[in-house]
Amino acid sequence: MKRWFMAIVLAWAAPVFAQPAEQPKQVEGASCEAEEAALEREMDLARSRGQMLRRRQLAETLAALRTRCHGSEPQQSRAARIDKLEQEIRALRSELERAEDQLRDLRNQRP
Repeated sequence: MKRWFMAIVLAWAAPVFAQPAEQPKQVEGASCEAEEAALEREMDLARSRGQMLRRRQLAETLAALRTRCHGSEPQQSRAARIDKLEQEIRALRSELERAEDQLRDLRNQRP
């Protein structure tokens, strides 16, 4: 009797175990987009506060997320990667200039 019961339970539960663990692409894509948007907002906030290290860490996290979410997409062309890096360099330089201006102003203030 126990054997029959176990066989019925296993036969009934087998389709449940065979279900894929991954979420459907639509839900996964929406989740990735939401996470990307949240990381971009945090990066903007860090940039506005002059937190360059925090912004760089968030950029690395965002890059990893995009790789995970869009891993099957074709690689960017060399020119596109160069443009992206040049844009990031310009943004970092402007952040550095802003931080240097703040430091200069603090040093010039009377105690």
